[in-house]
Amino acid sequence: MVLGPDLVLADVNEAACRVTGRTREDLLGRYLFDVFPDNLADPDAEGVRNLHASLHRVLRSKEPDTMAPMKYDIPVADRPGVFEERWWSAINTPVLGPDGQVEWIIHRGEDMTSFILSHPRPRESGALSDGEAMEVELYARARELERLNEELRQAHARERQVAVTLQKAMLRSPHLARHRDTAVRYLPAVESLNVCGDWYEVVDLPENRFAVAVGDVVGHGLEAAAVMGMLRSALSASLRAVEGPARALDVLGLYARYVEGALATTVVQAVVDTHARRILYSSAGHPPPILVHQDGTCELLDQATDPPLGARPKPVPRPQADLPYTPGDTFVLYTDGLIERRGEDIDASLQRLTDALARHAPDEPERLADALLADLGVSSGARDDIALIVIRL
Repeated sequence: MVLGPDLVLADVNEAACRVTGRTREDLLGRYLFDVFPDNLADPDAEGVRNLHASLHRVLRSKEPDTMAPMKYDIPVADRPGVFEERWWSAINTPVLGPDGQVEWIIHRGEDMTSFILSHPRPRESGALSDGEAMEVELYARARELERLNEELRQAHARERQVAVTLQKAMLRSPHLARHRDTAVRYLPAVESLNVCGDWYEVVDLPENRFAVAVGDVVGHGLEAAAVMGMLRSALSASLRAVEGPARALDVLGLYARYVEGALATTVVQAVVDTHARRILYSSAGHPPPILVHQDGTCELLDQATDPPLGARPKPVPRPQADLPYTPGDTFVLYTDGLIERRGEDIDASLQRLTDALARHAPDEPERLADALLADLGVSSGARDDIALIVIRL
């Protein structure tokens, strides 16, 4: 059977009609579970619940889902309220459309009823031949595996929710709301727990200045996110205690030496002086921010780049540079997941990014951020985490 994302039947083959006792006209255009509801007379009926869960896993994961053998009675076509006992082995496979989303689900079911009913089940086993005993054992183990898989899925869902809540709390930036011409994006790597070690931050400073930073802790998951939270907080505190982004990174580098998992973190820190209309910046091994002028030309902020945190055996003062900007220019900071591609030279990656920025330079920050993710092919996530901040100066 071929289902749409709404679980409406779009097509069926001859075997599906034959095994269910339905015609194509009976099936096409109808919601799957309207045609095949649960047998309410059976208090243990779980067919709809199990199949519904499998189909929605396919929609979320975009991966095939193989179901353990299950009992799913079907209504007798010409006898309302009467169900026929049926046993099935099924696999649900997604078909992705051009946008990468699930366009169809192919449901392939094998009717195992005759096999199951012709062999004793565990509660009726009695004296069995070796072959029959093996079949019964395999069936029992498949059902147990299905139960354990469901428990694991539920546990993973709970852990994921905890992780997402933690990440949102750590990425909260109180000063960001004051910067209306600013857009931020955060995309964890695909197949991750939905948390990562990338971060962004905006901090208001005295004398018509504000600071903006992005950073990238090595790794994914809760451990990387925890390290990210500590480094982000330490950098925000340093900015308020010392003068300039380079000295703030010096302090952060010293702190990182005593935080497990913090070494090799990359981060770029910039301070925007809105009165002097200048950007001061310093980078610890991070891809260069970009200043996009209103005519679409781009300047890479790559004149104050040093190794990542902890890369040198002894601390050395980090470099700092500055450049002017014109009101209406756009300041873009990002992590490497936005641009880097396996086997591609970094210069080619940066060129692709600046080309996209030139095309969308007139767009407002929110539209520009979305356009960048779309043009660079990472709207639905990438192999690495992504943090992005776009500021109209």
